[in-house]
Amino acid sequence: MINKAVITYRGLLDWGASFLKRYDIEEAVARWLLFERLGWTLTDFVRRSEQVVEAGVRQQFEQDIKQAATHYPPQYIVGHEWFMDYPFKVTEATLIPRPETEAWFSQYVEQLPDRSLTVVDVGTGSGVLAICHKLARPQDTVWAVDISEAALAVARENATHLGAEVQFLCGDLLKPFIESNEDREIDLIVSNPPYIGAEEWDDMDQSVREFEPKLALFAADQGLALYRQLAKQAAQLLSESGQLIVEIGFRQGEAVQKIMQTSFPHRIVNIGQDFNGLDRLVHVK
Repeated sequence: MINKAVITYRGLLDWGASFLKRYDIEEAVARWLLFERLGWTLTDFVRRSEQVVEAGVRQQFEQDIKQAATHYPPQYIVGHEWFMDYPFKVTEATLIPRPETEAWFSQYVEQLPDRSLTVVDVGTGSGVLAICHKLARPQDTVWAVDISEAALAVARENATHLGAEVQFLCGDLLKPFIESNEDREIDLIVSNPPYIGAEEWDDMDQSVREFEPKLALFAADQGLALYRQLAKQAAQLLSESGQLIVEIGFRQGEAVQKIMQTSFPHRIVNIGQDFNGLDRLVHVK
């Protein structure tokens, strides 16, 4: 409990940071929770740091900090995460979007041709890739697929809130398109599939292990199983000039490149790096 009946915003943040430090959680988590609850920037905090905190704000922050001390992700606490400057609802049914994904998304979307494309986001989760693509390129027809109905419900809510006209399907990877028997060619497939192998369990952050959806994290065969399935399915659907972009674990570049090259022997298959210089995507074009 916060001892002082009257406390400033600076004092409140100091208390939160000190409380979380006891649980080996970074000060930045306390700052993020406070700013997100209040809708503040750092400038707002500097300007108002010595003002007295209202009782309701203090109580909410105390509750948030105690929940964060259990390593529960702060994004789940406030119910959203930012991606490409848009707020996306996230729940325990969806992965929390990562900056690494945001970085490669912004790179590929700027390099696409001006013509209208048919785009499919496989394993959409909260819908960040599909929705941001549609917002960046409204001329494209965008589909989003996920095997989880709970995740799709969140993605649909995000699309409605952000005004993105995305078509959602429940299914396993690209099976809904293959089984529809429609003569549809896809110009771009993007996917951030489950790619963590069970052997990496002990290396993962506690908050990810305990709270993010395992269905969206883990895959068999050292995390490569879904790449094999996706590559075979994509080979049946990708247009002649179409592209396939998948996020990968930083140790998986060569393995996923080989998988894709097997299904696309006459295409160029490149490995791309993230802002830390680590392998982060494989691009078939």
